[in-house]
Amino acid sequence: MTQLTYPQVGATRTGSLPAGYRHLRHRTAIGAGEDVLARAGAAILSFRMHRAIGARITADAGRAAPGVLLTIGLGPLRAPCEVVWTVEEGDRIGFAYGTRPGHPAVGEEAFVVERDEQDAVWFTVTAFSRPAGTLMRVAGPLAVGFQHAFARACGLALRRLR
Repeated sequence: MTQLTYPQVGATRTGSLPAGYRHLRHRTAIGAGEDVLARAGAAILSFRMHRAIGARITADAGRAAPGVLLTIGLGPLRAPCEVVWTVEEGDRIGFAYGTRPGHPAVGEEAFVVERDEQDAVWFTVTAFSRPAGTLMRVAGPLAVGFQHAFARACGLALRRLR
């Protein structure tokens, strides 16, 4: 891995989020069945979900895998990240990226689809973050609102893409 800006790499995988960060857990129902799970998982792992909400993704691979370097752009914002884990097992598909130097925040964000016992497919964003510099600290509640809106937009995009 390249230089990440936080020591708790992989904490979104376990769901035990570290203290000292803002935590985000957002869950959206996106449909039901194995086909919905497979299509949503493919959209997540190929970065198609991110692109569907207008994010500009530059990646050194076409699919999420540990070590893949990304830059996510939304408007004037550029956020360098690195994929820190992926999962494709049974009824769970997704990945997480962590922040690299130059990202306006410090932390990790995971995007996962899961199929439950009732065959419902859920999309979950789990994240921990804190400002990396003055701009994000000053933005305060606006930055938090943006992160929540981003999570909602990803869930809505997966509903459309399924």
